[in-house]
Amino acid sequence: MVLSLGRNGGRTLIRIIALRLVRLVITMLVCSFVVYGALYLAPGGAMGAITGGRILSKADQAEIVRIYHLNEPFLQRYFAWLQGLFTGDFGISLVSREPVVALIEPRLVTTAMLVGYSGMLIIVLGVGIGLFAALRGGASDRISVMAMSGLAAVPAFLASSILLFVFAVSLGWFPSFGAGGGFVDRLYHLTLPAVALALASIGYVGRISRASFNEEKNRDHVQTAVSRGLPRRSVIGSHILRNSLVPIATSVGITIAGLIAGSVVVEQVFAVNGLGSLLIKAVDEKDFAVVQIVTLVLVAGFVIVNTIVDLLYPLLDPRIRKAATR
Repeated sequence: MVLSLGRNGGRTLIRIIALRLVRLVITMLVCSFVVYGALYLAPGGAMGAITGGRILSKADQAEIVRIYHLNEPFLQRYFAWLQGLFTGDFGISLVSREPVVALIEPRLVTTAMLVGYSGMLIIVLGVGIGLFAALRGGASDRISVMAMSGLAAVPAFLASSILLFVFAVSLGWFPSFGAGGGFVDRLYHLTLPAVALALASIGYVGRISRASFNEEKNRDHVQTAVSRGLPRRSVIGSHILRNSLVPIATSVGITIAGLIAGSVVVEQVFAVNGLGSLLIKAVDEKDFAVVQIVTLVLVAGFVIVNTIVDLLYPLLDPRIRKAATR
């Protein structure tokens, strides 16, 4: 797809991007305030939430007060914590006594690969099935609609259990647990978790894509292009697919952002050492410092994915850029 923005279009695009980035920063600040404020709304107060009910010595309590600035006003504590985030100081785990950043870094890569792998499956299979159903019509369309509706109704935990039993335990084609080591081995280990995480979203994106393609292929400009004898590939690529991208991008963005939360369940089933499993472990152990940061990272991932999709709109549809100039 070739984009010709021009001088005015380029300025408009820059303005749109700047506004979206400002919105991203504001959203992340609000989210960080809510996540941090949850510490002080927890039963037992901030000290009780941080210690998780553990009996600590006076020296340890004094150290917690120093680290979390508990003897200072709330807003001052929040800004001190926020400053720590910007400098890479995410706090210390109360269970393992390790820096939280050391616990998160390797798991963040695993979760990012799992979500990215699932996202690629959703884009390729979901959009592909939707396009196939819309273009073929007839019995193929009906079968595709039934298949997509069935996939959309399968929850991640059920898909994980079935895939684990069939392809890992019974057939032995894939490993049943772990994330592997190295890029290729990780892809191999994450195949079943990624499929389980993506199945329902493939059905959802497929239905949205089919509806969008059907709407576009019946428009007057498409029928005109067909009547003029333009090649089928050109009609599909330049007239149908291109004009269908905005609703498809919206559905893909929503589903991929949702995968970040859905990965928690899948990581538990397949014993994948990612952020989701770390979050559940930290909640069980009442390790609030870890819970706080992992929650913020997951929220940040959700917000960033939606912002990226939002930034794609003016690139995908010139009408959005024109509307922004009015």
